[in-house]
Order: sequence, then C-alpha cells, then structure tokens
Amino acid sequence: MRLSKIPRGCRRRFAARAEQFILEGRVEVNGHLIRQLGTKVDPVHDKIRVDGKPVRTKRKLYVALNKPIRCVCSRKDELDRPTIYELLPKEWDNLYSVGRLDYDTEGLIFLTNDGQFALRLTHPRYEVSKKYVATVEGRVDHEMMQLFTRGVFHEGDRLKAKRARLVSATKSVSVAELELTEGKNREVRRMFESQGATVKRLQRVQIGKISSGIKNPANGGH
Repeated sequence: MRLSKIPRGCRRRFAARAEQFILEGRVEVNGHLIRQLGTKVDPVHDKIRVDGKPVRTKRKLYVALNKPIRCVCSRKDELDRPTIYELLPKEWDNLYSVGRLDYDTEGLIFLTNDGQFALRLTHPRYEVSKKYVATVEGRVDHEMMQLFTRGVFHEGDRLKAKRARLVSATKSVSVAELELTEGKNREVRRMFESQGATVKRLQRVQIGKISSGIKNPANGGH
C-alpha cells in the first residue's frame, strides 16, 4: 500500500494532510525518513511515525446483526422509533450500517467502519447477492417468479430478481425466496405490489456467502 494512503484510516489530525507531511520530511518508516509519495509500505508490519510519534490506524470492525422488525437503520429517527444502534454496545458507536432494511423487515445487516467493505457490498457493479424470504398473502404461482427474474415495473422503476423460486403456496399464504443484487428501496415488497400481492413478512437471510443463522422457511425452518 502507498504510504500516502495509510493515514486516511488514522485517528490523528494529519489524516487529510498525509502527502504534505511526507514532502515536508516529517514521516519515517522503520526509522528511515521518507520523501517519496509513492513509497510502498506494509501497514501491519512497518513502523510508521510522523513528527516522531507512531501512526496508529483505526481498528476495523465488522458486525453482523440480526435486525428485528419495528426498528430503523438510521442513527436517529424523526418519528422517534427504535434504531438498530440501540442494540449495540456504546464502544461501537462509530459503526454505520451497510445498506438498510425497512422498518418492518428483519434479518441480516452488517455494520462497519470500513468504507471499502461497505462499498463492495452495496455498489451494484460488484453484484453481491442478497437473499430474502417473503411470506405473501394469498396464492403465488411459479409464473410470477419467472416474471420477477425477467423484470417488472413499479412506479417507473424496473425491478428484477437474479433468482426467484416458489417454496410453498396455499389459498391463504405463500412463501417465496428471492435473490437480488441491486438493493433498490423496498424492492422485494414493490415487486409483489406490482402484481397485486402483499408481503406479510420479509426476512433477509443471506448476504453474499454469509447467512444470518435464522431458520430459513425456504429450507423448512419456521
């Protein structure tokens, strides 16, 4: 990693002025003065100092939370509803959620202080899959699942599932499993709404290769 990039994760006030300090000859690596901006270092093993003081990078934290229903993913809520941050210990108050889940949606969500990790999980170009299990009022058929994989329109947005399968269906209730990569606002609920169906319960059970540990109705859990 380039030396000038490392201080971006530092606690010290010089984080935004790393290149300037290198050019001023105030940065040492393993006891050697550094003046070249392109100098490569190992942030784990190399000893980096600025003005003789060690540079300590922030410890990156990654938390997988099983979000309950009836709470929001914002740090503060204008309606004074409970937030997921109230579920965390105070020492984790510097974490932020990676994406969001609706107030009435439950399941897996990550919190972190690692911006690159958050970007790779949320930006559509990385196509990280999120798997949901939807419990829907009334009978849903296989044709609707096929329609979701081709794409549907709702309020001017095209919504599309990477995969969709019907798990079970009766006159009163159906269960479907959908895998998405884009993560548009209320995407699963809106897909069913576009077909006149209402989602009664929505769970996110997996992000990428990491599952929530929730008993997945799609696999026979309850």
